[in-house]
Amino acid sequence: MTLRLIFGTAFLLVLLLAVAGCTQVSSLPPVLPATSSPTPVPTTLPVDSVTPELTGTLPSYWSVNVQAQSNGMAINPQIIITFRGGQGTSLIPRILLKVTRSDGVVETGEMDQPFSIGQSVTFAATTGYQDRAEAWAITPQGDAVKILDQYVPFRSYNTG
Repeated sequence: MTLRLIFGTAFLLVLLLAVAGCTQVSSLPPVLPATSSPTPVPTTLPVDSVTPELTGTLPSYWSVNVQAQSNGMAINPQIIITFRGGQGTSLIPRILLKVTRSDGVVETGEMDQPFSIGQSVTFAATTGYQDRAEAWAITPQGDAVKILDQYVPFRSYNTG
């Protein structure tokens, strides 16, 4: 009786493990050929123009989303860049951030693994409407792809 119970339980566990392994959706990126030396991850930001530019597009399995907004407080104006998730959350190793204020001051920052939705980096801002936020996702190969480039107004007013 106990031998039958032990084998029955073991068989049930093996069956559950097999079914659990077969029901996962596989969305892994294609395997890339091995390189002889690792690609260094850039730690400096590319030089940009004065006005926001078009952003790049990451493959869907690397896509991540960040959002920039002002806190709208005149006493202590800040720009908050927040991680909003994406399929590449566990694949993208780093996100480089840059804020160029309307008074010419440039601040940089970064978000590193592990990412979590709602993770944010705060920068000092001005009460003007020309503060600019930029973000680059660093791909697993070490390339920087611009994923955010926009003006962040001090306050947004509803126009209708």
